[in-house]
Amino acid sequence: MKNRTLLRNSALIFLLILISGCGGHMSRAKKVDLVVQTARSYTGTPYKYGGTTRVGMDCSALLFHSFQSVRLTLPRTSAEQAKKGKRVNIKDLKVGDMVFFATGKKKRQINHAGIVTAIRGRNDVRFIHASTSLGVTESNLYSSYYKERFRRARRVF
Repeated sequence: MKNRTLLRNSALIFLLILISGCGGHMSRAKKVDLVVQTARSYTGTPYKYGGTTRVGMDCSALLFHSFQSVRLTLPRTSAEQAKKGKRVNIKDLKVGDMVFFATGKKKRQINHAGIVTAIRGRNDVRFIHASTSLGVTESNLYSSYYKERFRRARRVF
C-alpha cells in the first residue's frame, strides 16, 4: 500500500513537472497548484531534523522540495527561507505563501515553516508543514499554538 502511494505520488509529480516544462511561462495559479500538490505528496512522511527525503524530512526541506517543483530554489533553512520573496500581512495570505514561526525557546528566532494550502475563512487558514510529532501534515494557522508563534509570511510568486 505504501509503495503504491509512493509510486502514484511520484508519477503525479513527474507528470506535473513534465507538463510544466511545456509552453515556457507558467501562471502563478499553475505554480501554486504544483507547489501545493508536491507538498501534499509528502503527507505522512515522518519528521527528521535535517532530513530531506521521504524517509524523513524537516519543514525547510518540505518547502525546498515543493518550490523546486517549479524550478524555484530556496535556501535550506527556515530562517534563510524567511528572507526570500515579498513580505505579506497575515490577513492578506494566499494559497502558496510561505508562513514562518518561532517555536523554540527564542521567541523571535524563526525555526519552523510551512506553505499555505487553503483559505477556508477568516480564522481558518490551512498550511502544510513537517511537525515534529505528526510528520508532514496540514494544520490551521489560527489554532492557538501556531497563531501565538506566527512571525511572518512571504510570497515568492
